[in-house]
Amino acid sequence: MSETIGFIGLGNMGLPMCLNLVEAGFDVVAFDLRPEPVEEVVGFGGRSAVDAATVATEADVLLTSLPRPDHVERVMRAEGALAALRSGSVWADLTTNRREFIQELAEEAPDGVSVMDSPVTGAVDGARNKRLTLFAGGAEADLDRVVPVLENLGRVIRCGPLGTGNVVKLVTNQLWFIHAASIGEGFALGMANGVELPVLYDAICDSVGDSFVARHDGPSIFAGHYDPSFTLDLCLKDLGLVRELEGSLDAPLVMTAAAHNVFEDAAERYGRDVGELHVAKRIEDDNQLSFRMEGDWIAPWDVTDH
Repeated sequence: MSETIGFIGLGNMGLPMCLNLVEAGFDVVAFDLRPEPVEEVVGFGGRSAVDAATVATEADVLLTSLPRPDHVERVMRAEGALAALRSGSVWADLTTNRREFIQELAEEAPDGVSVMDSPVTGAVDGARNKRLTLFAGGAEADLDRVVPVLENLGRVIRCGPLGTGNVVKLVTNQLWFIHAASIGEGFALGMANGVELPVLYDAICDSVGDSFVARHDGPSIFAGHYDPSFTLDLCLKDLGLVRELEGSLDAPLVMTAAAHNVFEDAAERYGRDVGELHVAKRIEDDNQLSFRMEGDWIAPWDVTDH
């Protein structure tokens, strides 16, 4: 616990991750553009910094958790966090990012500074409950140093060299989005042919149709909020990154392209800032059905709190 952890980005995922590191006993210095989450970290026992570069200056291990690659570029380049890192420090980016961009930033890092990527999966409830899965890519020596820190957030999978963490994360999101794009179709097909939704959902969860989407995301559909903690905008960002990787293959990703189109349609209908599962609301609305279902559907952001 002797190393100082810098944490930049205290959003839906970043804040609970940062609080868990404070709770684990690390000296944590944090920054976000919004003062409220920084104040929460300070109230929990962490420290604040005036800007991103100051966090980087103090950090032995710097963690960034930001929504988009362009946000990482602004923080690390324009706001000077990358240049402010001290020799001997490690920067681990937890953002879902471009492999080539992380590799590019690693080449720009000051002498003696190491870079690794470790995007996360598991949603807000996973972040709060320390049950995330983290996909770590980088040199073995850097992983040996940083993985014990990251294990306070969940399970860490070592994926290979720098950038492979993001490749693995994008593949998992690729499959997630395909499932999310199709589950509403399954609900609609069963209901339109005389099956009540509770019966159908029970059958899905106890059959080959089971999935993380069914168990974790289905309740957000039933509750009618469609999980605003992860927006259609973020889905489309990640799908765009997946499609960029498609050029490495000789055959088109037909299922991925179909899911991408469905998410784009949902964004055109409902806006990009609404919950990801509006991708299922399309089918609901088009067929004049209701996917509301009685139950103790706890929202992901209410699963636990500090």
